[in-house]
This record gives sequence, C-alpha cells and structure tokens, in this order.
Amino acid sequence: MNQPLMTVEDVSTYLGVPVGTLYRWRTTGYGPAGKRIGKHLRYIPEDVYGWAAKQGGA
Repeated sequence: MNQPLMTVEDVSTYLGVPVGTLYRWRTTGYGPAGKRIGKHLRYIPEDVYGWAAKQGGA
C-alpha cells in the first residue's frame, strides 16, 4: 500500500531541520527530491527515507 505524500512540514519534522532549510536545499539541489503538485511541494516518503539513509540518518 502506498503512503500519502509528505508535506514540507512532515519532512521538516522527520529530518529535524527547519522548513526554510528544506527550501534552501531545494534551490541548491541538495536534500530529498520534492515535486510540485500544483502550487504545493510534496515528497514521496520512500525518497525521503532513502535520502536520509544515504546520509547516515534514520
């Protein structure tokens, strides 16, 4: 079963970084890949978990 997409706030809480950091990472190509859905930024949970694992995190 697929998990719902994560919001910026969800990812911020999961990674323990401020929302502003996620937006800054996005502009530099760092961090988990986010996708625009209309005017909203959303993350695929598996992408977030995979990215964190590669960083030595969760």
